[in-house]
Amino acid sequence: MREPSFTMGIEEEYLLVDPRTRDLIQNSPPTLLERCAARCEGQQVSPELLRSQIEIGTRICRNLDEARASLADLRRTIIEVAAEHGLHLIAASTHPFARWIQQRHTEKPRYAALSQEMQVAARRLLICGMHVHIGIDDDELRIDLMNQYSYFLPHLLALSCSSPFWEGQDTGLKSYRLTVFDAVPRTGLPERFDSYADYQRHIRIMVDAGLIPDSTMIWWDVRPSGRYPTLETRIMDVCTNINDALCLAALIVCTLRMLWRLRGANQRWRMYSRLLLNENRWRAMRYSTDQGLIDLGKGRIMPFPQLMEELLDLIREDAEVLGCVKEVARVRHILAHGTSAHHQVKVYKDAVAAGAGVDEALRAVVDYLIDETAVDTGAVVAELV
Repeated sequence: MREPSFTMGIEEEYLLVDPRTRDLIQNSPPTLLERCAARCEGQQVSPELLRSQIEIGTRICRNLDEARASLADLRRTIIEVAAEHGLHLIAASTHPFARWIQQRHTEKPRYAALSQEMQVAARRLLICGMHVHIGIDDDELRIDLMNQYSYFLPHLLALSCSSPFWEGQDTGLKSYRLTVFDAVPRTGLPERFDSYADYQRHIRIMVDAGLIPDSTMIWWDVRPSGRYPTLETRIMDVCTNINDALCLAALIVCTLRMLWRLRGANQRWRMYSRLLLNENRWRAMRYSTDQGLIDLGKGRIMPFPQLMEELLDLIREDAEVLGCVKEVARVRHILAHGTSAHHQVKVYKDAVAAGAGVDEALRAVVDYLIDETAVDTGAVVAELV
């Protein structure tokens, strides 16, 4: 059985911050994107739904070393160009206190159509995500792996959480982002399909009915890309630290290769109902790595570190073949030190305990995000105020 290429591409969405208020800007300088694009040849830098957002995409990468170089170059460039325009950049799935109602939408026909169709459900999408594409050029294999791989989506979300705050409130969730995104249709866990033809048939019904123009308007937690021969994982929050992002990318490609390897041995990962998978998805949103997930084979909640050690054991061979042993091992660092969400809540609580008011404590969280976004990218955070 021919091995897929398992190439990868990473997409991230960032937020642009006013250094004086630490709030989001309302209008991106028109030259910012032009400067970024000129410096990031062969990589994607583009506007997003809101004018305070910016989206990047790495080049097609053959391994994690290439992914690291491309992602670091993109983050470094945008941090530096943003500083030239008097702005800061943060990689997080929500801003600690910005209000969605104050945001302005990018003037683009696709975004205007989304806002018109989905009304407030689209207008309140002040959220950012991380998407990882893995090259699997066989259509049938892409669907088969997607069906099995959905089991691991909550695990990936739990490791990526970076959205504990919403409009100045500690939500009590480590990933509040998905509660916002789930209000939009065609989101959440993917459907299960018998074949690629079965998948196409469902898409064709929706297109023929005039509901969507194409499959890019389906935003499941994982989906066959509508543009590339890839499987696109979309459940993760944006990782503030670049090393966490690369860890997630490594886990994804290794897990998919492990499932492909099982398939070659005429074995499969057992598939479970969406009811059970959604329970783990909720637990990942609520607790991140703190309270464990259901081991669906055993039928009971198991500590998250134990679940991850079992997964690391399953993908050890694949990490060695793909040359990403170091990136996969980063899981243990996240478990020991916490996700971005854990750090944000700690910064906030420490500031309050030291006598800061709520507004000052929230600005301290923004400062943490500004600094952490630049770690290990080669960028120096400018003193703008």
